[in-house]
Amino acid sequence: MQKIAIVGLGFMGQMHAQVYTQLCDAELTAIVDADVEGATRKAKDAGVEAPIYPSLEEALNRHPEITVVDICLPTSQHREFALKAIGAGKNVFCEKPLALNACDADEIVEAARAKNVALQVGHVVRFFPESRAFAEFLKSNRAGKLLSLNLTRRAGRPGYSKDNWLSDPAKSLGAIFDLHIHDTDFVHHLLGTPKAVTSYGTKDAGGWTHVFTHYHFDDVIVRAEGGWNYPVNWGFRATFEAVFENGTVEYDTAATPTLRLTLGDAAPEPMEFEPSSAGKSQAENGNISSLAGYYDELEAFIESLERGEKPVIATGEQAARSVRTALAEIESVETGRTISL
Repeated sequence: MQKIAIVGLGFMGQMHAQVYTQLCDAELTAIVDADVEGATRKAKDAGVEAPIYPSLEEALNRHPEITVVDICLPTSQHREFALKAIGAGKNVFCEKPLALNACDADEIVEAARAKNVALQVGHVVRFFPESRAFAEFLKSNRAGKLLSLNLTRRAGRPGYSKDNWLSDPAKSLGAIFDLHIHDTDFVHHLLGTPKAVTSYGTKDAGGWTHVFTHYHFDDVIVRAEGGWNYPVNWGFRATFEAVFENGTVEYDTAATPTLRLTLGDAAPEPMEFEPSSAGKSQAENGNISSLAGYYDELEAFIESLERGEKPVIATGEQAARSVRTALAEIESVETGRTISL
């Protein structure tokens, strides 16, 4: 049984807390939030129970049995709390992105390696059922060589983060780093690190708001678009379209079915995938109603710990590489140049 301390009970912390109540091998032992009163209210709204402490140090002192620290704080605080948890010998699950810069990301990875603790990062797209099905299809070579992959991730302007930290570029680096990095990381997961990136983007006082990126590979065209500069009530939509020598796979969160396969001359049909056993989220804010991939990623993390193993998907090393690529995209937008990786 893994004993969990969640640090930060904002939107994502509430999502994770609800998942832990559903996992047989996990127990939510403590919640850490500087705003104890607000966290108490949010815990009740999310239907979760655990003692709440204003600092990680107090939670660990009161509950030395804690085995996992789950960090759901603004990105600018990831390094500080990850190093505290690792220094205490705890396994760490950290929300994405791992850090705001490559040096901090590497420091976290090296600290976890030195302490021999597990580190997994919340690159949840790798775990969504449709994403997993597509990754397996790509490996199967059923439709021949992949020719092109185009991804989009768009949302209404976020207003659900505590103190609106997502709109503070010093804490989030904007939509390129917080929203679009989901697809940057998924490209890494599917195809490895690109040779270079060429990006174009827009920004406002809150940081980068929209980006279009071409990921340079030798034998496949890969592009992704991500932005959150839509009206606040526009909603959320993510898509990808993969064109193979002998077929296509299409994904669209707004479509039914969400995943569609067309092979050769056959008619398009729903593509089969193993659905998540997760339920619906009770969190009122944000753009995700189902726990789905959040359940699956935390289940994978907990199961690896129960087996005495380290995670193999969304590892710290993989997350650090995605940080580097996203930073290269920002550099490309800023300089107008193609940036080699």
